[in-house]
Amino acid sequence: MSPSATSPPNRPHRKRHAGAGGGGADDGSTRRRRSAVLLGPTHFPAVRSFGLRLALVVAPAPRHRREQRPLHYACRPTSLPCRRRRRLRSIISLLHLPILRPFYLRYILAAAASAPCRCRRKESLVGMGNYISRLLAKSSSDRGKAPPADDTAKEDLCEVFTPLTNEEESEVKNILYGSDQSKKIIVLHGPSNIDITKEKIWCLRTCNWLNDEVINLYLELLKERAQREPKRFLKCHFFNTFFYKKLACGKTGYDYQSVRRWTTLNRLGYGLVECEKIFVPIHRNVHWCLAIINMKDRTFQYLDSFGGMDHAVLKILARYIRDELNDKSNIQVDTSSWLKISDSCPLQQNGWDCGMFMLKFIDFHSRGIGLCFTQEHMDYFRKRTAKEILRLRAD
Repeated sequence: MSPSATSPPNRPHRKRHAGAGGGGADDGSTRRRRSAVLLGPTHFPAVRSFGLRLALVVAPAPRHRREQRPLHYACRPTSLPCRRRRRLRSIISLLHLPILRPFYLRYILAAAASAPCRCRRKESLVGMGNYISRLLAKSSSDRGKAPPADDTAKEDLCEVFTPLTNEEESEVKNILYGSDQSKKIIVLHGPSNIDITKEKIWCLRTCNWLNDEVINLYLELLKERAQREPKRFLKCHFFNTFFYKKLACGKTGYDYQSVRRWTTLNRLGYGLVECEKIFVPIHRNVHWCLAIINMKDRTFQYLDSFGGMDHAVLKILARYIRDELNDKSNIQVDTSSWLKISDSCPLQQNGWDCGMFMLKFIDFHSRGIGLCFTQEHMDYFRKRTAKEILRLRAD
């Protein structure tokens, strides 16, 4: 018996030839595949975007984990150790939850600021880690150095960093960490009509975000401080946390009429043209920043404890001060020539101290001294702020 008679027939070979000839069972499926290629959605310009969206939605996930290469990995070095790859993969997965993106951004910025710089890292890399490293390239230790100070500045620095007494420490601790009657009003500020309950002042605990009431009350205390000692402090105006929200509203993103009456002479007793600096708190999503209008130097400053810069905010404030001076003082000024500055400032190393950094930016600038503090001082500044608020109870 010949080998060809005992061996099984080569059926796939026959079917392939039969299909190619047009009479096989696979002829219909072959034609359907060809028509799918010829009539795909990308051949119709009107439905290309919808075809692409559908393809992205229904595309099956890869079976093997090793084959998965998200787009985020295109900008990272391939020589990362295994542990760092796993950690980066788990962190990047958070980007798919939009509600967590601001918190993730704070985390990655703080981690980049505190990470040591490695000389072997190439400057040509354009990954996220390198971008953040360049964003925060200036060392926070340089920002913490105090500039040469005169006697008045030295006196201010001694006052700012004076430790709390044992009695003050005990009082602050009882208020911040006591558990009795959280709704009880402990401070009522008459001029601003701001009342502070124990629940509201609890935002000064460590790892908490500051609320509007505490921030605005502290700004009122800075205003009263300058009125008591005008020769010691700069002539400043302190807008509250609601000013910029009102100014940047409306259909065009700018509404001067909504804040026009905030700065009348009868209400303030002075005009903004007389001020050296104007402080504007800026709240972006879950982050506090500060904008400063320097009337004397004719500049705009933007201070962000994450090292960012928002030109849109300064553009709105430039338009505001032009309309304000024209309306209240009948002065025509071209604010387009004013410089927009993003000075180096102390950087936060966590995700909750942005409000306290903003308050200290205002405090130090209103004194005319440099920003000679760091992240390490934030817990002390929280206690000191609580102490200054609680002082109103005795008054």
